[in-house]
Amino acid sequence: MKIGVLLSGCGVYDGAEIQETVFALLAIEELGAEAICLSVNKNQHHVVNHLTGEEMPESRNMLVEAARIARGAVHDLSRFDVSTLDALVIPGGFGSAKNFTTWAFEGPNGSILPEIKELIQQCISDKKPIAALCVSPVIVALALNQSDLQATMTLGTDKEKSPYEINAFSSGLSQTGVQVEMKTIREIAVDEKLKIVSAPCYMMDASIMEIRTNIQQAIQALIQLI
Repeated sequence: MKIGVLLSGCGVYDGAEIQETVFALLAIEELGAEAICLSVNKNQHHVVNHLTGEEMPESRNMLVEAARIARGAVHDLSRFDVSTLDALVIPGGFGSAKNFTTWAFEGPNGSILPEIKELIQQCISDKKPIAALCVSPVIVALALNQSDLQATMTLGTDKEKSPYEINAFSSGLSQTGVQVEMKTIREIAVDEKLKIVSAPCYMMDASIMEIRTNIQQAIQALIQLI
C-alpha cells in the first residue's frame, strides 16, 4: 500500500509543517503502509526566517526544501506516476496557502497550481482517499471549486483556543461549496462519499502529543477508506 505525502517545502511559515509531516510519515509506516514523498519543482512564494517571522531576501525551491524533511527521498510530482498511489496525505503549513495556492492572499477567490489541482481531482475521480491536515483543506476546496462535488471538511472549531480565525477560514471554505464541520483537536472529519479525511492539527492551540494523536486518527481513517 503506497501513500503519497505532498510537501509544499519545509517549515510552517513558508512550506510544509515539519512536525505534522513527520507524524504523518510515522503513522503511515506504523500502519503497515509505505510513504512516498512528493513535491513540486517550483520556487516558494517567499522565504521566512522562522526565528523572527520576517521575510528573507532569497528564494527557495519547494522540491529542494521538501528533500530536507524526506532525507532526500522526494519525487518531482511532474515526473511521478500518481496512478501507483493508493491514497494521498497533505500536511499543513503556510505553503498550502502560499505555494500550492494563493489562499493566504485571496482567500476562496485564490488560484491553485494546475498540477496540484489535477492531482486532487484525479485522486477523487479514482476514489483514492485524501487526508488534508491542518490548513490543507483549502487546497482541496480550490481544487473542487466550481465543480459539482461538495466536500465535507474541517479546519478546527471556534469553541476552543486557536492561533487563527477559525470562523473566517471556515467561512472561506463554505464559499467554495465545502460543507464545514467544527472539530476539536481530538476529532477528525470524514467525508465517506468523496473519501476525504481532514484533521485540525496545528490550526488549534494544541500540544505536540495532541497533534501526534490527531494525525494518527486521520491516517488510520485514511487507510480504512482505501
